[in-house]
Amino acid sequence: MTSPTQLRLAHCGIYVTDVEKQVQFYTRVLGLAVSDRGVSERIGNEFAFMTGATDHHHQIVFISGRKPQERTTINQLSFKVANLDELKALYQRATAAGAKIERQINHGNALSFYFSDPEGNGVEIYMDTPWYVPQPHGVPIDLTLPTDRILAEAEKHCRETPGFKTQKQWQKGLEAQLEHSA
Repeated sequence: MTSPTQLRLAHCGIYVTDVEKQVQFYTRVLGLAVSDRGVSERIGNEFAFMTGATDHHHQIVFISGRKPQERTTINQLSFKVANLDELKALYQRATAAGAKIERQINHGNALSFYFSDPEGNGVEIYMDTPWYVPQPHGVPIDLTLPTDRILAEAEKHCRETPGFKTQKQWQKGLEAQLEHSA
C-alpha cells in the first residue's frame, strides 16, 4: 500500500487595498521579509511576496485590488513558532509595535495569541503542544507569566479536559483515518 499524500498549506494570497501598508506591518510586527515584488503583466495588480523562512519563497502574498469598502473574508492567517519562548517574544514584539492583542488562548493542541492587521485580517501566532483535546477549544492564558507556569497550567487544564490524549495518540488515530481514505 502506498502512503497517503501529505498536503501542507504552504502559502496564501490576499487581496488588499494598500500593499505597502501591509508590507510595513508584517515586516515590523512579524519580522517577515519581502522576497519578491512587482506588477503582474497579466492582470496589472501589484504583488508583494513575503516570507519568514529561507526554505519558502513566500508564505504570504499581498495583491492589490481589494476595494476599500470591501470587508475582508479572512478569518485568520496563522504563523507557527517553535516554542513558548518564541511565542512570548513575538507577543512582546507585537504589543511593542502597537498591535492590539485580541486574545491569548490555550487551544489544548496549541497556545496562541490573536490580533488584526491594518486591513482587519485576523492574525494568529501559535506553537504546537504535545497534547490534544477535542476542538474547537479555548481557555485564556497570560503570556506575560513565566514560561514554566504557562506550560504547567496549560498541561493541567488539558489533562482535566474530557477527550484528552497526547498528540502522539491523536496522530496515530488520524494516520489510520488518512490511510483508510487513501
